[in-house]
Amino acid sequence: MTTFLIWLAATVQMIAGGAYNLNSPDKVYKLPPSLHEISGITAIDASTIACVQDEHGLVFIYDLDKNSIIRQIPFGGDGDYEGVARVNKAIYILRSDEVLIELGDYTSSGSPVVNVYETRIPGKDAEGLCYDPKNNRLLVAPKEISSDNPAAQSTRHIYGFNLASKTLIKGSVIDFDIKEIEEYALKNNIKVPMKGKKGEKKVPDINMKISAIGIHPASYKLYAISGPERLLFVFDMKGNLESLARLDKDIFPQPEGITFMPNGDMLISNEGAKGIPTIVRFSYRQR
Repeated sequence: MTTFLIWLAATVQMIAGGAYNLNSPDKVYKLPPSLHEISGITAIDASTIACVQDEHGLVFIYDLDKNSIIRQIPFGGDGDYEGVARVNKAIYILRSDEVLIELGDYTSSGSPVVNVYETRIPGKDAEGLCYDPKNNRLLVAPKEISSDNPAAQSTRHIYGFNLASKTLIKGSVIDFDIKEIEEYALKNNIKVPMKGKKGEKKVPDINMKISAIGIHPASYKLYAISGPERLLFVFDMKGNLESLARLDKDIFPQPEGITFMPNGDMLISNEGAKGIPTIVRFSYRQR
């Protein structure tokens, strides 16, 4: 293989059948210090997103064209806020202790009405949140499993919050089989965390600690990020894996949030860690 082809193979990493080139963002937004701990993002319209960070009870409305915060909406005291999702004129925020906070009409000039829901979602450290418009529900993904049972280690779950009744749907709504994911990684030569004793053949060791989820507006596929492993998964809505990619640490130093613009562009947010917080944008290449 020529030097050029080796370079090309290393710099072109596609996901979802070529929908996005993950090694070539179309734009990188450098965020202000107030969003250093950015943890969740959700699209508002073609040029605006809402963000939360995991320390203070504020929703930040961010104008992508101006690359600046244009509004801050207080909703509570300090806390570990991880996810955010827009549902029409309401905004929902996920706290890591499985509490959902609803802001009423965020477009109003005054302070929106705030409602709090104790969901009691199984699992620990809830971080992933997105809106599922076809089923009128929120999807919630815990980062950690709550069971020490070895059998439970091989599955991960997403739970549903019914927006009509404002109650948790009984049982999980989407399940993921870790063994199937690891087999997919092996079959497709995808670089993932590995384990094995010295001198023995190493095998995939995927923990799938979900830090963000989002549903694609055109394909209706579920995207999930495992932040600590820098893995991006694409599933159908039954939990079947369709695509998997390892994220470059130089582009994604600490991926914590994901959302899709109305035109299908994908945005992934990175906490500042030891550097500057960013949002990286990838244009949607329709198949």
